[in-house]
Amino acid sequence: MKNVLMSFALAVLCAVSVNAQNVKGDWYVGTGDITNVAWTEWSVAPSVGYGLTDNLMVGLNVSQADSTADMVIDLDARYFWKGYFVYGSVPNLETDNLKLGFGKMFTFHRGVFVDPKIVHDMKEGTTNLMLGVGLKF
Repeated sequence: MKNVLMSFALAVLCAVSVNAQNVKGDWYVGTGDITNVAWTEWSVAPSVGYGLTDNLMVGLNVSQADSTADMVIDLDARYFWKGYFVYGSVPNLETDNLKLGFGKMFTFHRGVFVDPKIVHDMKEGTTNLMLGVGLKF
């Protein structure tokens, strides 16, 4: 049911909003991914990104599943093209854990953004729908 709702929300957002992204000089602060988490197991996974050029944004995401798990640091990049982006991530800074995907960033009132994306985990061989939210300034 959760996947159906997320897919519907993604389809509605794609149909409603089409805009070009100019990210040079913008800072992004938000969450790396809010999907695939049980409602009783929410955790904070802060994400910070910076627009290096008009089409390229790099970021860093820090997450920890619980107090017994190791902290994971992800380095990621988004290349924007015609309103969509190609996504690449290196979890725990290990190149054999590469994640690749694509998505679209929707910016709403006063720099609030949502960035749904479909990501393929090269190590696990799985494809997942991910959703990040945050602020752009």
